[in-house]
Amino acid sequence: MLKYLNLALLVLFPVAWVAPLLRAGLLPFFDLDEITVLSGLQALWAKDVFLALIVTFFALFAPYLKTIGLALVQFRLASPRLLPALSFLGKLAMADIFLIAVYIVLAKGTGIGRVETGWGLYLFTGCVIASLLISLASKRR
Repeated sequence: MLKYLNLALLVLFPVAWVAPLLRAGLLPFFDLDEITVLSGLQALWAKDVFLALIVTFFALFAPYLKTIGLALVQFRLASPRLLPALSFLGKLAMADIFLIAVYIVLAKGTGIGRVETGWGLYLFTGCVIASLLISLASKRR
């Protein structure tokens, strides 16, 4: 069962990357712009390439590589000795959810503009947490 849940994450992560994480706007009278993981990264690449590389690794590569690595271990195509490294990748993937949460708290605390969370934030958070739980359960087996 864990194998198939993990494989489902290979589909759910890309969906979460294009799903709206949050809607933000400067003034309460105007429409809110939807921000996704990919649109946020796209904007970041235009402003700060170094930071964009770090965030791209945390948001895209770390969770996806962890999921692929865990699938390889589960299907006995890789050694179980890989699990500690995969666990570390999972912790890195959780870092970007923390950054998004900090952004939302800061934006709401300043009183300038408006920020609303989108369903993609919950999907992305759920994917990262599910991946973490699947790896913990796999490590115990």
